[in-house]
Amino acid sequence: MFEPDRQQVRQFMIDTWQKHLRHAPLDGVQSTLVSVLEAHPEYHHWLVDNEDHLDKDFSPENGLVNPFLHLSLHLAITEQLNIDQPPGIRAKFDQLMIRRQDRHAAQHAMMDCLAEMIWQAQRDATGYQLETYFACLDRQTHATGAVATNIDK
Repeated sequence: MFEPDRQQVRQFMIDTWQKHLRHAPLDGVQSTLVSVLEAHPEYHHWLVDNEDHLDKDFSPENGLVNPFLHLSLHLAITEQLNIDQPPGIRAKFDQLMIRRQDRHAAQHAMMDCLAEMIWQAQRDATGYQLETYFACLDRQTHATGAVATNIDK
């Protein structure tokens, strides 16, 4: 199983975006990534082939959003929805769509939950707990009042 490091993921995003700009053929995951990248023009300046971007730290304590993490989470959510994996995730997304009335906002709610599950697994040195993920999605679906996501904080 291929487990890319931070630099490899960032380079893949940069290479894919540059390929797209040259109108070169894209494979499946590259096409999916381009659709995510197109929805985030605020991050396009990070997708130039610049060595500094491969190593840059984005510290939330300094108010920085990690564009590569944000895009990676969008890509993960898109792939989950494409294959309904974990089973039932597409139905959870449909419920979020009803609540949020916006595909991008619903994905951001899912990203919050996915990030929470990953953080808890790292903190507790456990595997991913789908119960945690789905419980968070249920909370997002049934939340009252103003809806805000934390993924950009």
